[in-house]
Amino acid sequence: MSEEIKFEKALERLEKIVEELEAGNVSLEDALKKYEEGVKLSVLCQKRLGQAEKKIEILTHALDGSFKKETFDFEEKEEAPPAGKPKRPVKPAAGEDEDLLL
Repeated sequence: MSEEIKFEKALERLEKIVEELEAGNVSLEDALKKYEEGVKLSVLCQKRLGQAEKKIEILTHALDGSFKKETFDFEEKEEAPPAGKPKRPVKPAAGEDEDLLL
């Protein structure tokens, strides 16, 4: 896979490979070859996007000296429980009112 291929062409080819694999009309051997090509194209596209992002950051910084890089995480993450003892539900002691513990 040549890195000389343009991003748009690589993405177009990657989309075609995905369509062909999803259709399921290819032999196992051909599917593996297409999958391998798709992985290479995906890596190439990610690399190109990363390079474009860096270039935009540099240009933005050059135009505005107060540039502050921000990153956004679009995936929701569950908060990890705090270190230490795991929390257990509090059970009222014998004779205590349950409402007082809430």
